[in-house]
Amino acid sequence: MADEYTLNKHNKEEFPPAHTAEHLLNQLMQRMFGCERSNNAHVERKKSKISYILDHKPDRHEEREIEQEMNALIERDMPVVYEYVTRAELEGMVMEAPDGSPDSRLSLERLPEDASETIRLVRIGDYDVCPCIGKHVRSTSQIGRFELLGTNWDEMKKSFRVRFKVVQ
Repeated sequence: MADEYTLNKHNKEEFPPAHTAEHLLNQLMQRMFGCERSNNAHVERKKSKISYILDHKPDRHEEREIEQEMNALIERDMPVVYEYVTRAELEGMVMEAPDGSPDSRLSLERLPEDASETIRLVRIGDYDVCPCIGKHVRSTSQIGRFELLGTNWDEMKKSFRVRFKVVQ
């Protein structure tokens, strides 16, 4: 029901499979490298680019592991569901890791200043949850296959850029 209402204006039209893959990739990178979610993503139908600040340049083995883990997550066929919370409720929420330990605290830091009092969370199975107003698939199996097209490393910025596409 709540999807019928516009909580916040949205200025772009995502390709839902790639956008949902972005959520999975953000959580995977957090778990593999202990980094923050990307704040520099360009997600499109044909090719997407997303950058992370890391403490080291991932080697070829780690790059292969990213692609393999992404496809394993997609194959888990996790449901993608929405939950609506207030700003106050969001501030105290903690995403739990699969072992039950706290994984990351959700916060208001990345929300626009004019975000509504009601916030939509996107929850992907027991793997990821984050505030988002974009379009998503209903289940991870609808994403298709994740293909890592290449990476770039900027030593000065410690920035690791991932180029990928999803193939349906």
